Amino acid sequence: MPEYPIRTERLLLRPLTVADTDGLLAYRSRPEIYPYVPGEPWDAAKVADRLATIFSNTDLTDEGQALGLGVESRETGDLVGDVVLFHRSREHLTGELGYVFNPDFGGRGYATEAAHAMLGLGFREFGLHRIMARIDERNTASANVARRLGMRREARLVENEFFKGEWTNELQFAMLAREWS
Repeated sequence: MPEYPIRTERLLLRPLTVADTDGLLAYRSRPEIYPYVPGEPWDAAKVADRLATIFSNTDLTDEGQALGLGVESRETGDLVGDVVLFHRSREHLTGELGYVFNPDFGGRGYATEAAHAMLGLGFREFGLHRIMARIDERNTASANVARRLGMRREARLVENEFFKGEWTNELQFAMLAREWS
């Protein structure tokens, strides 16, 4: 199991707790982050559910599991976002990366910095061979994070998903353990 918090230059990645409810609601309740993210804006009940499920895991030991961590500014202590790593296949040692950040903290490179740390966690700590990111093509900010991480765009799937009432295109990015630095 990783030692928490995971420290980067400006951030702490750590398990979320009930004390983070207001911080999560500060951005997860905002409709503007959901055009490209599954689900709807969260309320206090949804936050409580996530804290008891995906955000309660502190390790990633088998396929089907997910590890969600809060991303905190080391300077201010603000919760600026959350990152998740899904264990997709034990046989193929694959994972999937996701991230959601508070728009109030956008443009500072926090998503890239936190996602880089999660890639390191997936490759070094959990022994994954390949980590991918699936991104709605319209979400250019998220696709740019994947590019800044050095993930290669491997696919553009045309109208592969009926998402929130319309057919959408998906971009798939990936990186191998030997490519991560």
